[in-house]
Amino acid sequence: MSVEKKIKRVTVPSIINMKRNGEPIAMLTAYDALMSEILDRSGIDIILVGDSGGMVMGGHENTLAVTMDEMIIYTKSVRRGVNRALLVADMPFLSYQCSESEAIRNAGRFLQEAGVEAVKLEGGKAVAGLIRKLVQYGIPVMGHLGLTPQSIHQFGGYGVRGKDSMLASQLKEEALLLQDAGVFSLVLEKIPAALAEAISMSLQIPTIGIGAGKGCDGQVLVSHDMLGLYEKFKPKFVRRYAELGKEMMAAFVHYIEDVKSKKFPNEDESY
Repeated sequence: MSVEKKIKRVTVPSIINMKRNGEPIAMLTAYDALMSEILDRSGIDIILVGDSGGMVMGGHENTLAVTMDEMIIYTKSVRRGVNRALLVADMPFLSYQCSESEAIRNAGRFLQEAGVEAVKLEGGKAVAGLIRKLVQYGIPVMGHLGLTPQSIHQFGGYGVRGKDSMLASQLKEEALLLQDAGVFSLVLEKIPAALAEAISMSLQIPTIGIGAGKGCDGQVLVSHDMLGLYEKFKPKFVRRYAELGKEMMAAFVHYIEDVKSKKFPNEDESY
């Protein structure tokens, strides 16, 4: 009688141990069950249900328009495809900035309704107190510094953050502050590689870079970017591992031609 091998789940402690063991962390985004199932079977460490879903799934110009209810729908769908990876969800704009009680309630919804293991918050000093409170209530938190897309209007664009020494020092201080507040990992987005490496070396928790060089403890990309599905823009830090958008277009055109010429369906495809 064969016994099916038990799946070893990725947990918050195992992500922290990956840094201690020198094992790079791989993270990608998903917004539906099909994508998350494929990612999970591929062996990905962390699946992030990003508020980037507002752009790649909802067609919005930026991440600000995605709502808490939309994120819950995306995340519940993703959860159905995940058996192994650590599942993390982005707290969307205005889901944690208005009040501490509302932030705790919304973070709790992700765990209770959508089944995530952790939430991700953007910001440094301004959210450190809230992060400390969430962790005290048993809600694991991933931090996010550097280019924080929910503050895009404040920044005035998607430029690199931390080029000047004053902001670089601030980011170093805030990284330590977030670690002290209890985050189990920290996303560093679009900052100079040397700065990201220095921050990574100063922390006991793992850093996960996106446009922050190879000195981080892990890397994350939006899956639709690295698959060539989202073609509106291609940041410098994105490596295209496939061109599925072009392949899908070619398949659709081929199908339309076959329908118009009555080549589809054929006898083998009919009853």
